[in-house]
Amino acid sequence: MEGFKQFLLRGNVVDMAVGIVVGAAFGTVVTSFVKDLLTPLIAAIVRAPDFSGIAFALNGSKFLIGDFINALLSFFIIAAAVYFGVVLPINAIVARVRGQATTDPTTKRCPECFSEIPVQARRCAFCTSVVQS
Repeated sequence: MEGFKQFLLRGNVVDMAVGIVVGAAFGTVVTSFVKDLLTPLIAAIVRAPDFSGIAFALNGSKFLIGDFINALLSFFIIAAAVYFGVVLPINAIVARVRGQATTDPTTKRCPECFSEIPVQARRCAFCTSVVQS
């Protein structure tokens, strides 16, 4: 039981749980935005009363095309928000950190045989030619 307790109290599990809860809440907000604001705006432009009202029946089965359009719009808005709000900033930070973390090279190429040799070497270990510093 002690191992399970340590697992649950680990930072990664708690962070993941918080992320899932916040993500679900964000999904609800975006779904509401699409259904209550964006869909009526687009519907007013194309002169349809509401996307959720768009449907057709085939042999007694009702196909709710409007609800699918709402879900599709919601997905694209969530994907755009995640990309522009999380992925782009993280990629910029990682690129900036990688640019600052350049180190001095530890090897160089032999001018005769093009083998990798240590920077301090005065003679190539492979072809024994003298290497200028």
